[in-house]
Amino acid sequence: MTLTSLLDAALDKTVLPGYSAIGPAIRRRWWPADPAPQALVGRHVVVTGGSGGLGRAGASGIAALGATVHLVGRTADRLADSAAAIRRDVPDAILLEEVCDVSDLDAVRAYAADLRARVPALHAIVHDAGVMPPTRSASAQGHELALATHVIGPLLLTEELRANLAAAVSPRVVIVTSGGMYSAPLDASIGDDVEYEQGPYEGIRAYARTKRIQVTMAELLAERYAADGIAVHSMHPGWADTPGITDAMPRFAKVVKPVLRTAEQGADTIVWLTAAEATSTGEFWCDRRPRSTYYLPGGSDDPVARRAVWTYVCHAAGIGPA
Repeated sequence: MTLTSLLDAALDKTVLPGYSAIGPAIRRRWWPADPAPQALVGRHVVVTGGSGGLGRAGASGIAALGATVHLVGRTADRLADSAAAIRRDVPDAILLEEVCDVSDLDAVRAYAADLRARVPALHAIVHDAGVMPPTRSASAQGHELALATHVIGPLLLTEELRANLAAAVSPRVVIVTSGGMYSAPLDASIGDDVEYEQGPYEGIRAYARTKRIQVTMAELLAERYAADGIAVHSMHPGWADTPGITDAMPRFAKVVKPVLRTAEQGADTIVWLTAAEATSTGEFWCDRRPRSTYYLPGGSDDPVARRAVWTYVCHAAGIGPA
């Protein structure tokens, strides 16, 4: 193992340096090269959660590389504000503001049907829509809101647009997860309560578990779409100065504020994965490098729980689990 690899791994395992702004400040000395300017000209990219935070920063970086960005969010007003902010940074940005609540499966189906007709070949989907409800709440179809927003809706949207992705050159899916997933392995404690209908609800815990499920989803979708040539990645952005941390975890944000990443630093790997030359598939990334999906060596999810959760979310999305 090289010295840079050892240092990189040390940053990752000590958490604070690796997840904070210290991480990219050091790692950029050896990480892979930036995508070529205009690397995405003529390509279409869907970015959910585009109304702010990492979604906006990722969309801005992707637009700067020449892509037509489908900026997806729940409300037209917030999307318009986000698009205006992106255009201030990227005056030539090609942005399409498209309203869709990813947690609402009927809205997802309607949006996907419309997009299929307009965009025959789709280069990428970036799944960044996120919520952290303090108390249990439900989507339009009655699913726990974090699970619907982070897993069921994105799974359905990706499956609905599978043929359009397969029609593109080097298509990919990027799922924005969180380092918090390390604290929520899929094990027997999940039982048959994937939606927190029985046990006590803790917003941060529910959020972390859906983020772990996203990592599993990326691995399984990579297998599912391999024959179509669609690469699937999951990534975590570190601790970025965005509402996902500052609003949802204000006390934590206050403590680490001096070392929080900017939204652009957090979104760097989103942009890189969207635009870089073809890479591997099914891996979990941070700062342009694959990371272990378990904090300790030899960790693993319970295979029975993993399969049960995957079967459940596929059923909820109305697709076959194979």
